[in-house]
Amino acid sequence: MISGLKTRLDSLVLALALLLGAASPAWAFDLSELMSQLARQKGGEAGFVEQRFVRGVDGPLNSAGTLSFSAPDKLARSTVSPRPESMVVEGNTLTLSRAGRTRTLTLDSMPELQGMVDALRGTLTGDAKLLQQHFRTQVAGSQANWTLDLQPIDERLASQVRSVRLNGRQGQVLGVEMEFIGGDRSVMTISPKAPS
Repeated sequence: MISGLKTRLDSLVLALALLLGAASPAWAFDLSELMSQLARQKGGEAGFVEQRFVRGVDGPLNSAGTLSFSAPDKLARSTVSPRPESMVVEGNTLTLSRAGRTRTLTLDSMPELQGMVDALRGTLTGDAKLLQQHFRTQVAGSQANWTLDLQPIDERLASQVRSVRLNGRQGQVLGVEMEFIGGDRSVMTISPKAPS
């Protein structure tokens, strides 16, 4: 009788272990969970500091300024140091301003640039489909400390960009690191501003 009870207990423990093992992937932090967290943010502002490491140049090239985003598709970067310049993307239009000159172009005229903009917009809006049009995606970490690695699948984009790594906490992007073909690299640290 005791051996029969032990056999049933062992079977129950095994069944419970299998059930928990089968359920655990649903609890893992994955792309779907990250996109859900990011999609909750409809806009915001942040300060940034960027270091660009360029082959043949001693030391990093530093810049700083502000970033802003407004869902679904408006991104703005205003650099204050080392010199004032701005970049605004809204829909399919990119506007660059520097030294009193302004230039406007369409993203679809430069597919590799559109891929990079879509990497940012897809991340900020929590749009996995948009990201996966241009990149293979891989998420690591947890809600409290995540990384999203993007590997270009578009041939034109892959000829210029080796990889993009975004990191953050919950629904906030706190850093972007890009590696370019040829060895150049950009590391941006982002400091979100509290909503007013």
